Amino acid sequence: MTRPDIPQEFKDYARRLLGAERYARFAQALDEDPSVSVRLNPFKAVWSGLLAEDLNGVDGSVPWASGEGCYLSERPPFTFDPLFHAGCYYVQEASSMFVEQVLRQYVESPVVMLDLCAAPGGKSTHARSVLPEGSLLVANEVIRNRSQVLAENLTKWGHPDVVVTNNDPADFLALPSFFDVILTDVPCSGEGMFRKDPVAVEEWSPENVEICWQRQRRIIADIWPCLKPGGILIYSTCTYNSKEDEENVCWIQQEFGAELLPLEVRNEWNITGNLLDGEDESQGSLSVCHFLPHKTKGEGFFLAALRKPDSEDEPATYSFSKAKSSKKKDKKGGAAASPVSKEHMGMALNWLKQENVEKYILSAEGAGIVAFPQRYTDELAAMKQHLKVIQAGVLTGEVKGRDLIPAHALAMSATLLRQDAFDTEEVSYEQAIAYLRKEAITLSETAPRGYILLTYRNIPLGFVKNIGNRANNLYPQEWRIRSGYLPEEIRTL
Repeated sequence: MTRPDIPQEFKDYARRLLGAERYARFAQALDEDPSVSVRLNPFKAVWSGLLAEDLNGVDGSVPWASGEGCYLSERPPFTFDPLFHAGCYYVQEASSMFVEQVLRQYVESPVVMLDLCAAPGGKSTHARSVLPEGSLLVANEVIRNRSQVLAENLTKWGHPDVVVTNNDPADFLALPSFFDVILTDVPCSGEGMFRKDPVAVEEWSPENVEICWQRQRRIIADIWPCLKPGGILIYSTCTYNSKEDEENVCWIQQEFGAELLPLEVRNEWNITGNLLDGEDESQGSLSVCHFLPHKTKGEGFFLAALRKPDSEDEPATYSFSKAKSSKKKDKKGGAAASPVSKEHMGMALNWLKQENVEKYILSAEGAGIVAFPQRYTDELAAMKQHLKVIQAGVLTGEVKGRDLIPAHALAMSATLLRQDAFDTEEVSYEQAIAYLRKEAITLSETAPRGYILLTYRNIPLGFVKNIGNRANNLYPQEWRIRSGYLPEEIRTL
């Protein structure tokens, strides 16, 4: 792959930061091809009992990703792997999987977590996999079209305890002391993506670095009041320079009195500490973590974890009673009549696993029926009052005429879906690709009429309505595979 020349100003800065010997190895690594890595979905049954090294084409496990992250020996055409569309794995850069270590080391009980700059969803899907069960994840993206991609990826991942929002960081100021954990993977100058993204090289400049570190401080200042006292802020970038990394972490400590939390690392991970202080990477714990491509198998990444101090000047938690009274005063008019009946509700309830019936509440939203965790209904109401909520929980079905049509999100939710509530039909690879292209599907002559759940390698792909001579394809139109190309050699995980 031909890459644009790295700017001389970056080379000069990196040489001063790393020293001549380390810079020489670093510069050589920037000329090498990036690694390819994926992270398996623990909620999808196809991976039960499997370790990363058991899968086809795997080149070892990502050591800081609990057996679910793995490197691939080459990059297959993921677009043409049905299991990719079924949410069985996520293509994620290996270094960024290190976010898991903060959650495992410092989060032991259920929390409400915000991923502030979440699209396209790599860290959100990962956080949802490792958070203690009973946690709620709020994934936010400020850019509208990217928030839709985020919602799609989280839907495919399939965990129902998720809310997706489309807001500017400042909008969250209406929710003071609301979150236990906030991940801020802030927009940055992208130096860590030089090997993977030629645009990152072309757009880099010292002036852009200046813009980035100032924007990052504005983002932190906007979101800091939303973190509960004692809560954890995870600050990360995909860049190397100290202005966006160490200096911003120091600013957070000085500006807000934050406590920098040590992170336990293993020597063999070859993670580098504070570049300004010369922190030894061989230590058992680091104050901040740098991933440098000549040492770790992955792209450039930086992370620090900070704890918010207790304060008498702000509440320990958000006041839901105040929010409820405000909502009553602001409420105007009544909601439009919903076509959802008690019979529809009962049908949707029958589609859920029995063990989840009491944990989740079903509610009518327009013509849809949504399942959402019972314990977080107050939090959802507060967010709907102040934020633009794209989706919350799992859409189980939508009423059209007299029918309740099972939703694709239900097929994706291994946590909620009671698979034996539907007739199922196992499809071939060719049928699966045709389905994902939103083409008409012909099922076996023995397939029953009505709504059928298609599976590929026993993993749900989505629903069709079998009308006999053909099956109406219910795959979401906006998610379809648009390419008519099909690889000569089928390579899937």
